[in-house]
Amino acid sequence: MKQCIAAILAALCAAPLHADHHGKKPPANSNERARPEVITPGTASTEKRPGRAPSDAVILFDGTGLDGFAHKKGPAKWKVGDGYFEVVPGTGEIISRQSFGDAQLHIEWATPAEVKGKGQGRGNSGVFIGNYCEVQVLDSFQNDTYPGGQAGALYGKTPPLVNAARKPGTWQSYDIIVHAARDGQPARITVLHNGVVLHHAFPLGNKDQPWQLRLQDHGNPVRYRNIWVRELQDYK
Repeated sequence: MKQCIAAILAALCAAPLHADHHGKKPPANSNERARPEVITPGTASTEKRPGRAPSDAVILFDGTGLDGFAHKKGPAKWKVGDGYFEVVPGTGEIISRQSFGDAQLHIEWATPAEVKGKGQGRGNSGVFIGNYCEVQVLDSFQNDTYPGGQAGALYGKTPPLVNAARKPGTWQSYDIIVHAARDGQPARITVLHNGVVLHHAFPLGNKDQPWQLRLQDHGNPVRYRNIWVRELQDYK
C-alpha cells in the first residue's frame, strides 16, 4: 500500500502544473502564454539609401524591378531608377499583385525636386488601400490647397491632423496600419507621415474586404521606394 501511495505522489510531482482557466486565455503574465515569433527588425532609411524591411515582411518593391505590381492590362510601365520607381504620366495607376487584410504598410515617396504648378498640380499622386480609401500624396511644403487634398489626407473623407511635409525632392514615408472590419466593428486605418500620427483608428466602414495597394498616376513624376507589408496576426 505504501508503495502504491509513493508511486502516485511521484507521478503527481512529475506532471506539469496547468491552471484550469475554464477555456479562457491564461493571465497576461502567465508562463503558459504563447511566445511571440522572433523576427529581425528593419533599419531606418536615409536620404541616399532605403532601409531594410523587417524579416517577416512581404517585399513589394526591392529597388530593382516592378514584378510585385501590374497595370490593369499587363506589366507595370513606370520607370525604374536606382533603387526607386517613378510615375510615367499617362500610363495609368499600378496595383500590387498580392492582396492583404490586417496589415502594416511602409512606403516612401518623393515629389519632384523641381517645383512646377501649385495646389493639386504639384507632386500629386495617391496611395490607395484597395477600395477603403486614398492616402493623398502631394507636395504640401509651403503649398496651399484645400485641407482634404493635402499630403496625408484621407481623400474625400478627412484632412490630416497636422501637416508633416518635407521639402520637395526629399524622401518622405507613410506607415499605415489597416484593421479589417469584424464582429460589427468597422475597418480602421492609422497613418503616420514621417513618423508623425496623422490619423489614428479612423473608421472606414463595415465591409470586410481584402485590399490591394494601388498607386495613382496623376500626371506628376512622383517617385516611390522601399515598399513592404507585414500581415498582422490576432493575439494568441
